[in-house]
Amino acid sequence: MDYYNVGKIVNTQGLKGEVRVISTTDFPDKRFKIGNTVYAKLPNKSGLVTLVIDGVRKHKGFILLHFKDHPSINDVEYLKPSELKIDDSSLSNDDLKPGEYYYHQIIGLTVVDTDGHPIGTIKEILSPGANDVWVVERANQKDLLLPKIDSVIIDVNLDSGTVTADVPEGLDE
Repeated sequence: MDYYNVGKIVNTQGLKGEVRVISTTDFPDKRFKIGNTVYAKLPNKSGLVTLVIDGVRKHKGFILLHFKDHPSINDVEYLKPSELKIDDSSLSNDDLKPGEYYYHQIIGLTVVDTDGHPIGTIKEILSPGANDVWVVERANQKDLLLPKIDSVIIDVNLDSGTVTADVPEGLDE
């Protein structure tokens, strides 16, 4: 089973077992809902801690979560800092609009030009501002940075594992 980061526990909140979470998901209202299961990955430890959310509220830019069977600060203190994850059964393509993808669906795809010639493989996605930038690793060349805009990313075919890109002149310098 695969797991995906959705947030980070940065501290406790009060004495009643709440934790402060910085969300790293585009769908915080869906991921941090009463009844949902999340998994905490503690630093320098193997395995995951299974947690069921039984309380959610927002406070000063943080999401405050309370977990079932964790009634006091002593029960959650060990969770800080940790990454919060969901499993792949929690993902739904209904979350995405047409032309949107989860990062894990894009990373590893082969990029080809409009004539079908291979350019490289997407190794990372950056989010610097207005649009994402897909980092394409190429053999014996510097990485190519492709902006995720319709004029550059022509087609994404998850079934064939390819992305067709029209690389503008000057972008590959």
